[in-house]
Amino acid sequence: MHDSVAGAPPAATGRFEQLPKALNLIPMVAQWLWLGLRYGSLTLPSCANPGITSGGLVGEGKLEYFRAMGPLARSATAEHVDFVAGECTRDDVLAALADAGISLPAVAKPDVGWCGYGVRLLHDTDDIDDYLRRFPDGHRFLLQRYLSAPGEAGLFYVREPDATSGRLLGILLRHYPAVTGNGRDSVATLVQHDERLQRALRAPGHELRFDPDYVPTVGERMRLSTVASTRVGGAYADGSEHATAALTARVDAIARDMGEFHVGRFDVRYESLDALRAGDFRIMEVNGAGSEAVHAWDPKYSIRDVYRIVFEKQRLLFRISAANRARGRRPISALALARLYLAQQRAIALYPPSN
Repeated sequence: MHDSVAGAPPAATGRFEQLPKALNLIPMVAQWLWLGLRYGSLTLPSCANPGITSGGLVGEGKLEYFRAMGPLARSATAEHVDFVAGECTRDDVLAALADAGISLPAVAKPDVGWCGYGVRLLHDTDDIDDYLRRFPDGHRFLLQRYLSAPGEAGLFYVREPDATSGRLLGILLRHYPAVTGNGRDSVATLVQHDERLQRALRAPGHELRFDPDYVPTVGERMRLSTVASTRVGGAYADGSEHATAALTARVDAIARDMGEFHVGRFDVRYESLDALRAGDFRIMEVNGAGSEAVHAWDPKYSIRDVYRIVFEKQRLLFRISAANRARGRRPISALALARLYLAQQRAIALYPPSN
């Protein structure tokens, strides 16, 4: 990805990223327990975004956010159609795409998902047939217009319930797993020499398709995945310095056109950093209270810096949720939250691999 689009990708793996996830979670869980005791509810953040299942902590669908959108927010979002697997045919899919003005390639994604599991780029009718065959019956999925803009960002937004406007808590710049040719080495060799890309080869629930013997020319950039998650070799960088008044105002206007949306992350595509700073982007999807402040994963941050950012997000999440509770909203039970989590994990295990 060119520097004018997202800056140079991080060359190193961050300290936080190097640690086992279970170890990373210990301080977060400890703070969550303390906040739960302070506010009298461990599941209080489930009322952060009233109208969204669990406030977006876990188990909610992408369609819940899209259906909450007014005309302004919808106009900023990539068009989509949705289906229930086992209840539609290839002809149904093609007809719905045509009615929505969506052409192939299109992005297929589960309604209830996480970290890009089950997300595939479909190029033709054979790919549609394959997705329909592999996606679990009875589960809902979306086909969305493919946004070809080269930049991808996560815009983390918060708004206190009694505030007239919100703000950007952070900006995540995503770098897709890719190799850059040197005119000598094959793609397979380039991947073998990249610590991050080795992760893509080992990633469960992911399918790599490339010619291992192809030798990219000098400077030729080859993207290896539809998704940019670190689980498949993507890299995260903190782009919070690109927050401008124009970008903040644009995100705030969209969020306020989504009913009682108070905290979450907009995943967007954009043409250049100048365009992003001007508030020119298209939304791929929205995540709620469970959105991680992953801009903190930038390798430039120390472990202490990472937890400072993450702890701030969790404090805000509880404070916003407490304000909503005072307005009559009620958190769900711990049992209900656990059931949502388990149902989501069971569904993810059935999805076809991302590509």
